[in-house]
Amino acid sequence: MYHVAILANLKKNAPKLPDQPPDVWADLDSEHTMEALAEVLQHSGHRTSFLEADVDLLDKLRADRPDICFNLAEGHYGDSREAQIPALLELLKIPYTGSRVLTQAISLDKVMTKRVWRSFGLRTAPFQAFNTPDDLLDPELKFPLFVKPSREGTGAGVTTNSIVENERDLRERVAYVVEAYQQPALVEAYLTGRELTVGVIGNAPRQFVFPPIEVRINDVAPGERGLYSNYVKANIEDLSYLSIAELEPQRMAEVRQLALAAHNTINSLDVSRVDLRCDEEGNPYLLEINTLPGMSPGFSDLPIAADVIHMGYPWLVNTILNLACQRYGLAAPEPLIPEPFQFKA
Repeated sequence: MYHVAILANLKKNAPKLPDQPPDVWADLDSEHTMEALAEVLQHSGHRTSFLEADVDLLDKLRADRPDICFNLAEGHYGDSREAQIPALLELLKIPYTGSRVLTQAISLDKVMTKRVWRSFGLRTAPFQAFNTPDDLLDPELKFPLFVKPSREGTGAGVTTNSIVENERDLRERVAYVVEAYQQPALVEAYLTGRELTVGVIGNAPRQFVFPPIEVRINDVAPGERGLYSNYVKANIEDLSYLSIAELEPQRMAEVRQLALAAHNTINSLDVSRVDLRCDEEGNPYLLEINTLPGMSPGFSDLPIAADVIHMGYPWLVNTILNLACQRYGLAAPEPLIPEPFQFKA
């Protein structure tokens, strides 16, 4: 068994920035998640340590000397903050779980991700990046539109004000996003259909696409206009709004195939979670991909999906680790990937 260093950025250690939005560190982790991960890994025979992924991480890694890292580090600064720790680990030749540097840089940037998907012919809502509120609006974009930060996760920057019905509201919201989050705003067509989230685990050619989980916000927070906002994720304890989506077999296959293609076209490794939203006719469109999905048991979408298919949190954690070990040529149990495991992308 191995010495596994768990790398993450804890909310309690996040820097305090002047005039920062209240949800700016929404995607950082809790001590509870670190303890849950460590418990699973230790039960499997591994020795664990936790290292805060801050500016002192290089020295910590040299002192800790892990065999492999379980990477959950989101980073604090920069337009490719989720790629910084993978880059450091590759510099030090330390194996780690999850996607590599380029994929982490692309997936954080929703605009770049959508450009890649579009180049592969994958269905994603029409969109435009706004660097300033005065940028010209693409005439092909029709109201209502949806505005959100281009490089945030966990619903940060998403509120009912993100839905804009006219150009005045659009420019006001873009101005807020650009100023508050210090990054471009993603503006895309607002889709009014069902919202789905789909986990992917495994590496080609053996991959498993989780059944789509439907997010039914109106059941628990009707004031949120159906949006999976940070408010919902942080404040709604009744998780009954997450359940396996009831879809016709053809539509179910389409959604899972689209999620797998989204995962593979940006060269994701080991695990990801893909978010989709449907139009009025039920056609699914890709929204974004999270290549560092939340791992809080009983709370984050992916662990909930693992529970829904009766595989559970320990299976999820151990499978991610064993997949990474397999990629690096480290001895480990064969990852348990459920059947059916492959859809052609």
